[in-house]
Amino acid sequence: MKHAILGAGGVGGLVGAVLAGAGHKVTLLLRPETLAVHPATLSLESPLGSVRAPVTLAATLTEDVDVLWVTVKATQLGAALAAVPKTERARIVVPLLNGVDHVALLRRRFGAGVVAGTFGGETERVAPGRIVHSSPWARFVFHDSGKAALEPGALALTAFGGAVTFEADEVSLLWRKLAMLAPFALTTSALSGTIGEVRESPPWRARFLDCLGEACQVARGLGAAVDEAAVVKAFEGFPAGMRSSMSKDVAAGRPPELDAIAGPILRGGARLSIALPATTGLVAAVAGRVAKEL
Repeated sequence: MKHAILGAGGVGGLVGAVLAGAGHKVTLLLRPETLAVHPATLSLESPLGSVRAPVTLAATLTEDVDVLWVTVKATQLGAALAAVPKTERARIVVPLLNGVDHVALLRRRFGAGVVAGTFGGETERVAPGRIVHSSPWARFVFHDSGKAALEPGALALTAFGGAVTFEADEVSLLWRKLAMLAPFALTTSALSGTIGEVRESPPWRARFLDCLGEACQVARGLGAAVDEAAVVKAFEGFPAGMRSSMSKDVAAGRPPELDAIAGPILRGGARLSIALPATTGLVAAVAGRVAKEL
């Protein structure tokens, strides 16, 4: 199969490396400055295994592909889409971004071929072409509408050690990830620490749980089926050293995905007249840290 990856960071690099290592043709769509220094390979280091595989590099998508994976940060999405001037090149489009709003945005551009998906795990690009996946899991969830087209890729991801599931409920699929991600990202970013430090501090633990409760309340109000107890159980089992990508972005002085992650919850709360003091307070704390880093 032919794949194009828009956003060769941690998530896109992991997907690209696994697919290329399994014999799929993978093209990375890169910004000109990255294209000039990126190797024609992807290297992945993971508890699940190591991969080094050849890839094609390009600034724009000029050939038809079976799957266009959109894995840029939400803050970069608008500009990055210029790399795909002809939307008909992609049979389906699979975004693995944080948040929920990007799905509607992509459907306005690509139409009904956008298949909602989520990724769970800690992975980052440490250098051009070099990806380090540090969590002991890599979890993918895709909407059922993409099952036939994604099956070969799903088999490769599963063979590598990832967990792949398909679900019929798109709203729940997206909000289940967001309900877990928001308290994780906001607390680790506001604290500038790890999830273990959040767990071990009673005040920060309380802020995590309060934010989680608010996110789940909004999600349910918008029609999503979310299991708050399951998120708490997962929270207790996170490796102590895990940090969110938002926390890493703030520490590095990069724009965080604050609106993509917290925005849907805040806007949903306003729409449903739900008070969100924990989420609002954490957003303000993260914004204050961002202001100090700039």
